[in-house]
Formats: sequence, C-alpha cells, structure tokens
Amino acid sequence: MEENGGQSPRQEYPHPFVHQVKLNRVERIRGIILGSILFPLRVTLTTLLFLITWPLARLRLAGLSQEECSRPVRGWRYWLLHPIVWLLSRAVFFSLGFLWVKVKGRRADLKEAPVLVVAPHSSFLDMLVLLPTQHPTVVSRSENSNIPVIGALLEYNQSVLVSRKDPESRKKAATQLNERLTSNGYWPQMLMFPEGTTTNGQALIKFKPGAFLAGVPVQPVLLRYPNKLDTVRWTYKGTAWYEALWHTTSQFYTNTTVEYLPVYNPSEEEKKNPGLYADNVQALMAKALGVPATDYVMEGGVPVSKLGGLSLPLESPARATLSLLQKAGLQTPDVEATLERMSDRCQSEVQGSKVCAEELATLLGLKDREMAVELCALYSKDESVNIRQLYLSIAAVSGFVSFKSMLHSAFSMFDKENKGSLAAEELSGLMGALLGFPQHSTADLYKEASPCTENDLLRVLTDHPTYQRLWNEYLQPETWSPLPYTSLANGNTLNNNGNLHHGNVHNRSVHDSNGSLHHSKKFH
Repeated sequence: MEENGGQSPRQEYPHPFVHQVKLNRVERIRGIILGSILFPLRVTLTTLLFLITWPLARLRLAGLSQEECSRPVRGWRYWLLHPIVWLLSRAVFFSLGFLWVKVKGRRADLKEAPVLVVAPHSSFLDMLVLLPTQHPTVVSRSENSNIPVIGALLEYNQSVLVSRKDPESRKKAATQLNERLTSNGYWPQMLMFPEGTTTNGQALIKFKPGAFLAGVPVQPVLLRYPNKLDTVRWTYKGTAWYEALWHTTSQFYTNTTVEYLPVYNPSEEEKKNPGLYADNVQALMAKALGVPATDYVMEGGVPVSKLGGLSLPLESPARATLSLLQKAGLQTPDVEATLERMSDRCQSEVQGSKVCAEELATLLGLKDREMAVELCALYSKDESVNIRQLYLSIAAVSGFVSFKSMLHSAFSMFDKENKGSLAAEELSGLMGALLGFPQHSTADLYKEASPCTENDLLRVLTDHPTYQRLWNEYLQPETWSPLPYTSLANGNTLNNNGNLHHGNVHNRSVHDSNGSLHHSKKFH
C-alpha cells in the first residue's frame, strides 16, 4: 500500500488545517538567540499590560444590573474607558512585535455595514484586527469567558457568547446576533471570523452562516501577515500555540496588513438563503486573496469536507489504519484474515460491538498495545472502538471485499429487525461506519434512497451524480502491496506466499458473473 498518511484521494485543494513553521539552520540559531532575549521581555511586558487592563475592563459594566448589561454601554463608561482600553490593547500587540499595521481601503460605518467579516482566520493573534476596526463587538466561545483577562475583555466588549456543544446556546446566540445586526445603529458594529476556526491561509474553508443570517450588508476584511517567516498561524496540526508565540516574539517585528473590500449588499435571494450569501462572500474573498474557496469545515474537532450532507474526513481513518497495519508488519494475507475475523465478530450478537485496545490488539494480531491505542484514537476519544465501524471503513477502502458484498454486510448489521429497509437513524449509523466518522445530516441521501432498501442504497451510491463522487473518489481502494512480487512470463505476479495476482491493472473496477463490483489492484 502506498503510504499517504490517511489522506483522502478526494482532497482537491491544499490541506488548510496543517501548518508547520519551517526554519533553516541559520534561522533556527537566530531564533534561539533573539528568542532568549525578546521572548521573556515581551511576554513580561504583555503580562503587565494585561494586569493593568483587567480591572479597567471589569469597571465598564461594574454596578450595572443584568438588564442594563443587555443594552449597549453609553456615557462615561464608553467615552472614558474605550480609548484607554484601546491604547492598552495596542500596546500589548506593540510589545509582541506588531509595531505597525498597514491598512488598505476604507472601513464602512455602522449603517453601511453592521458586520465586518474577516478572513483568513490564522490564530489568537488575529485579535489585532480589533484595533484598526475600533473595537467592534465579537462572537466568542462561552468557555473563553472563564479565562483570566480574556473573560474580562469579552465582558467589556459585550460579546455574544456561544457554547458549540449546547444547541440552546447556539439558538440564543443566533437570536442575539439577529437583534444586534438589525438594530439600525442601536448596537455597535460587529466583527466575525466566518470560518469559525484557524487555518493556514492556503484556502478559505466554508463560511458559517451566523454573520449572514440577518441578511444585512457586510464588509469583507482581508487579514494578511506578509512576512518571510509565517510564524503567526496555529492550526489543527503542526505548530502549537506556544511555538507560534515563541517564533513570533523572536522576530524583530511582524508585518500585518488589513484590507477593507467594498461593502457587499445581498440580493433578495441571498437574504432568504444565508448559506448562499455566505458562499458568495467566501468566493469573493477567496478571489481577492488568490486562494481557493472550499467546502472544508471543522466538525467535532476533525477536518472534513461536505458532500450531499455527508461529512468526509480529510484524513481517512481507514487509510490511516491500513498505514499503521503496514508499519506493524502485517502482510496482504494477514490483512485479509483480519478482515474476516472482524466480519465474524461483527455478525456475533453475543459479543458487543465495542472493543477495548487490548481486545483490538488480539483481534488484529498486534504485538504492540500502543499501536492498538493509536488505532482507537482514529475513531474515538477513548481507548475503544466500534468494531463495525472499524471493519466497514477498512473493508470499503482495502479492495479486499467487493463494494456490493461489503454494503450487503453493512445493511445486515444495521437492519436489526430484518425489515428489508433502513430507518433514517439506521442509515446515519451505516454511513458513519462506512466513512469512519459520525454522520448527522443524511436526510438528502435517505430521500434519494427511499424507501432505503439495500438495492436502493446501492443504486444511489453507485449511480447518483453526487454520491458517485463518494464512490469514485473517497472510497477508491488502496494499492496494497507490502509483499515483494516476482514477475511471471504471462505478466502476472507471484508473491512470496505463492499467491497469484494479475498485473497491469490499477484501481480498475470489474464485474463478476453475479454483477458484484470488485476492484483489481496494481502490485508494485
């Protein structure tokens, strides 16, 4: 098998969730020397400025009732404290090395554009954009309100707080946003990062609809860091936040450019469809940045792309599993035998579908328990894994089991009452197992496959234009070839176990006499 780190073949654009600061030897030595001096100096100064800012931020709402806090701050609490906190905030970023900020274009006033949408979102240091935009209100995770100083600044800002884990909190936040954005100037301008998470800036991920729900004009704002070393970014994988802070403060200065694009006034169709509105603004900003606009999102802490409501992990757990099995020394017959054992286990009603790391190591024939723990981590947050999910996701991309046979097994596993058709919840479970990632939006697929018999589901997954992409791109079998092969005169190959394989074929679909879809694989 060609080792690809679990990356899906469907990935069309640069992976936006991975960033690593790359330093040559000279830059590394220079960073160590400057960092040992500048990092402690700058962090100490920043800490002192935060300690001064903290009580001033708390003072803004001190003594006000809950009802008064639900209205925008006026009077001395605004005209006295606002410029002081602004200056202290600017001093914080100045001390971190952001000596100046280049501004292009003109910021629209409140009535022209009640909301500013900023992209790309790179790291916590993006809060610098609040300074040239004159401290508009923001949306933040409710968990951040418990962080010292940051919580006080969010309170000072009268931010809209939302818990991503609580549906009621999301509904309340959406209501608050709509009220503020349609207040006709009563509430100050808002600033939002519609991507919702940080990326490496090589592509814009799908915009969340929050900033576009009210259907009011928005002003797109581009945030760039035009430096030789890209030290600011902090993403899902790669450079950690403390490394980003170290590398950034180890530079003499960090360049920043804020560019205001013209105000975007939505059409009537966009006002009625926030998703369309968000997509069009994303495309506009991506074009201005010179990067692709993608349908990638972060879902459940995992980068995914969207296809017909399905969530496809950018880094396929099944492909990563096959890579780990190869590293563990499993050969082709071992993997096929492992799939058979997992299939038997899945069909057993006596044993549970969840297995711990120890059981998994035994089932897969692994000597290293840590390898089993690593495999579990690809599918769940604890040291256990759903064996149905593990089996079906691996079977789908291994090429050792025909798609039709694999789908038949999956259908049998989830059609517990033997009705001959799946309910919507059962289909979600089946697709989640097949893709190795929970699926919560399978309504479109269920509608296309209704009444969702096995034949209907097979038809949609192999014939429907949308889901053909799932089959043709995401579920394409791996080229599994850990064994050395000897070429034969007839063009076939023979491995060390004496198994015969046909050559000159690469990921090509063929049909057997029963119409079952199989895959031939090229062995290198």
